[in-house]
Amino acid sequence: MSNVTWSFPTTVVFGNGSISVLGEHVRRASGTRALIVCDPGVVKAQIAERVREVLEGAGIPSLVFDRVDPNPVLENVTNGVAAYRSHGADIIVSVGGGSPLDAGKLIALKTTHDRPLEEYDDAIGGDAHITSNVPPIINVPTTAGTGSEVGRSGVITLEATGRKTVIFSPHLMAKAAILDPELTVSMPPRVTAATGFDALTHCIEAYLSLGDHPMADGIALMGIELAAKHLPRAALAGADLVARGAMMKAAMMGAVAFQKGLGVCHSLAHPLSSEKNLHHGLANALCLPAVVDFNNVTVPDRVERVRRIVDLTATSLSNGLRALREKVGLPSGLAVEGVTKADIPKLADKAIEDACHRSNPRPCTRDDMVKLYELSL
Repeated sequence: MSNVTWSFPTTVVFGNGSISVLGEHVRRASGTRALIVCDPGVVKAQIAERVREVLEGAGIPSLVFDRVDPNPVLENVTNGVAAYRSHGADIIVSVGGGSPLDAGKLIALKTTHDRPLEEYDDAIGGDAHITSNVPPIINVPTTAGTGSEVGRSGVITLEATGRKTVIFSPHLMAKAAILDPELTVSMPPRVTAATGFDALTHCIEAYLSLGDHPMADGIALMGIELAAKHLPRAALAGADLVARGAMMKAAMMGAVAFQKGLGVCHSLAHPLSSEKNLHHGLANALCLPAVVDFNNVTVPDRVERVRRIVDLTATSLSNGLRALREKVGLPSGLAVEGVTKADIPKLADKAIEDACHRSNPRPCTRDDMVKLYELSL
């Protein structure tokens, strides 16, 4: 048996009102001037200002940079680096969903690393070029989906690669993640549902993926349980802080678990974001039922275990996921979101290039990708 490495290093602060301790953790990371990376939605919700006030109150001058797109692109990173340098910042505080958190990691990377971003692509071993001289990062999620707050990767759509590109390194991990359920209450129901399905997909794909990682498996199973139980309440009764907090835990646990690996659902979802501008969590939600049926051929015992957690009354895991998707108000298929059969060949070309399916429990061909997209329409 080959050697494997298991790691869970991020400091996580969880609880209602925990944003109040942000300054303490910035100082602990030797930060004295902060760049707050977010998007316009975080500014509109007045969360960016709340974060800035907490930092300023702790004696940490802060500049808000909110020019991050829903699917980050190179310009967001370039502009963020310019803002970091103009402010004389020495730490990045990323606030928001997966896009600002991913952008913050890549802004931090590019403040000290000169290669083009495509050369850091995890699919080509680009992590070998990432060294430890990256400024510290503190993450403050305002959604409960990607788990990027505890992850070691940033995802960006690059013209040079023509696809969503994953840049991965332990040096991109946050020094601390502040999980305050109160910051997620402003999420609308559809966003709550889509991001929640992203967390659920991370947990399910991690549990089903290839590899030997018992801690990741255990965390994934608990994340599935939390998401299946609390996502409807979080989406339909958004002020419920217990449900909001449970979904933040599930999102964090999904990102910890998928250090084991993901699967073909993510390979299908990434081109749907880069080519059709679908929200990543929604793309996962629409593809996941077909994927679990596909994987049931290879790992039926694991699929059955997940079915019992998600919906004990469902005849299959895929049917349980469809029922949950309907319950939280998400559409029934990709066609509702404007994806057509004519789009599938290009999407399949991109999906087979995506590295996530390499850890899928059942090997995938391009023809498999085509079929899975068709089944998800």
